[in-house]
Amino acid sequence: MKRILYLAGLLLMLVIILGMTGCDSITSPPSSTTVTGGSGGQNTGIWVSGTGEVSTTPDIAVLQVGVEAQQTTVAEAQDEASGVMAKVMAALSDSGVKEEDIQTQYFRIRQRTRWDDRTEQEIVIGYRVTNMVTAKIRDIENAGNIIDAAVRAGGDLIRIDDLGFSVEDPSAYYDEAREKATADAREKAEKLAKQTGVKLGEPTFIAESAYMPLAYERMMFGMAEAPIPAPVPVIEPSISPGEVKVTLTVQIAYSIK
Repeated sequence: MKRILYLAGLLLMLVIILGMTGCDSITSPPSSTTVTGGSGGQNTGIWVSGTGEVSTTPDIAVLQVGVEAQQTTVAEAQDEASGVMAKVMAALSDSGVKEEDIQTQYFRIRQRTRWDDRTEQEIVIGYRVTNMVTAKIRDIENAGNIIDAAVRAGGDLIRIDDLGFSVEDPSAYYDEAREKATADAREKAEKLAKQTGVKLGEPTFIAESAYMPLAYERMMFGMAEAPIPAPVPVIEPSISPGEVKVTLTVQIAYSIK
C-alpha cells in the first residue's frame, strides 16, 4: 500500500512540473538578435541590406613564385632547391623588390612513389622539394621585367602560381563604398516603409562587411591545377593590371514609429 501511495505521489509531481513548463516556456532569440529595453528588440522593425562598390586602379602586384626540385634523396633535392631559390631571391631583390615585401608562402618536402606490381605496394623513388614565396611588387609598370628576371634565375625549376593586383591602402575607397552602401540601405528602407504604410524610425542595428578580392592576371600562366614550369629563355610577359573593386555591404535595422 505504501508503495502505491509513493508512486502516485511521484506521478502527481510530474504532472505539476509539466503543467508549469507548458505555461511558462521561453524561446531564446536567435544569436544574431540583440534584445533591448521594453517588450521589443532588434529583431523587430525594418531590416535591409545595402551594397556600395568602388572601382580603382591597383597600385601593387602580388606575385607567387618559387622553385621545385626533384632528386633521388632529400639532401640532393634540398640542395638543388636552395641553390636555385637563392638566385630567384637575388633576382627579385636586384629588380627592386624590397626584402620586407618578400614572404615565404610554404615550404614542402614530399616523397615521390610508384606502384610495384611485384610487391603490390608503393615504393619511394625520390623526393620533391617546393619552396614558394609571395613578392609584393610596388612598381607595377616594371612587373613584367621583374617576373622575367625571376624566371631566368629559376630556370627549369621555376614555378609561378599566380599574379594578383590590389591596393596598398584601400581605406579611402572603403569610406566611399560605405557611403554608397548606407545610402542604398536607407533608400530600400524608405521604400518598404512607404509601401507598407508605416513611418520609418531611427536605426537600431548596423553591421558591415567589406571585400576586396585580388584581380588576377590569368592569361600569362594559365590556370592548370599544378603550376607549369616556364621555359628558358623566355619573353618578357605583358602585364595588364586592369581594375580592382572594393565592395562593402551594410545591414541596418530601422525601428517603426
